[in-house]
Amino acid sequence: MFLQALYSAKMSFVTTLIVAVIGITSYVVLEPVVGRAAADSDFFEITQSITAEISFDTTATDVTMSPTIPGISGGTANGNATVVVSTNNTSGYNMTIQFATGTAMQGDSEGGVINNYSPASASVPDYNFSIGGSGTPGEFAYSVQASTSSDVDPTFLDNGAACGAGSNNTFDRCWFNASTTDGSTPIAETIINRSTETPASGSTTTIHFRVSVPSNPSPLLQADTYTATATLTATTN
Repeated sequence: MFLQALYSAKMSFVTTLIVAVIGITSYVVLEPVVGRAAADSDFFEITQSITAEISFDTTATDVTMSPTIPGISGGTANGNATVVVSTNNTSGYNMTIQFATGTAMQGDSEGGVINNYSPASASVPDYNFSIGGSGTPGEFAYSVQASTSSDVDPTFLDNGAACGAGSNNTFDRCWFNASTTDGSTPIAETIINRSTETPASGSTTTIHFRVSVPSNPSPLLQADTYTATATLTATTN
């Protein structure tokens, strides 16, 4: 009796299993979407724009020329201004210098002036700073050096003998005047023109200023403090 019951249970289990298998198989055949997984893809991009930027990391401080110059016996004084510019613009930047008045160096209280330097060619700096002797005016000039020579505008580069030629950026060479368009209106003179972005530490430019007064200048310079106001402007290319 026990064996008969066991056999009946076994057959019942087998029958149930067969029915289940048939049911599952039938469902898969009848419903292929369930049997084979469906998929779709959605592709997209994430963009971020980075704009060009330029800044003076180090700005120029006021320059006090040294030493003082006796008004009759004359002499020469020098001073420097240094700036550091950074830009991520891949075309680089340019920098100009512009003086506030046509004759840059003006007396603070007596109304006199120190003349702008007079290069041999009106549009090209002089390789050497040179003024006339006794009986000629005192003059004010500047030259430009940079941490990367190729950054300097070609006007201020030299070939070892003349400016506006060659690729040297020799210290204390290529002296120029405060530029004017008609003898009185100041213009912005390009001194730096870099064609690539700067390194993270920036690009350094040093402007050297010089005042030289001959003995017994004419016109005679009045005792006063003389000041030239300059503006540097850095612009992305």
